[in-house]
Amino acid sequence: MPSERLERVCLVKSASHFEVLDLPNRTDIRGSLTILDGLLPFDIVRIFWISDADNQVRGGHRHRTTRQALVALAGRVTVFMDDGTVKESIELDKPTKCLIVEPKDWHTMTFGDGAILVVMASREYDASDYIDARYE
Repeated sequence: MPSERLERVCLVKSASHFEVLDLPNRTDIRGSLTILDGLLPFDIVRIFWISDADNQVRGGHRHRTTRQALVALAGRVTVFMDDGTVKESIELDKPTKCLIVEPKDWHTMTFGDGAILVVMASREYDASDYIDARYE
């Protein structure tokens, strides 16, 4: 299927310094199907989601080794990213938008009303992997 292959090649949006994927989506009268199949730059080891956090700020850390992929399944989540060089706010406002968070990326997530954020991680939870200190 040449069109599907072309879709996979055009997934990375270039408007951001950080890697934001535009996930393939199929829509018909029955609804939308968003596909996350072999597109992440890591294997998924852990999945968790955050809900009921209306108008709250979460995160405030980076990691030593864990890589993550963030998708707002519902509502809007504003992710502030700082890799020590570039600072940028990225709006996750549709379930086809996936932000890759590298270990060096200090980040916070601000939740809009009714937002649900799913996080896919490359490693199991390990408290010693978290770095709370922000870049100077």
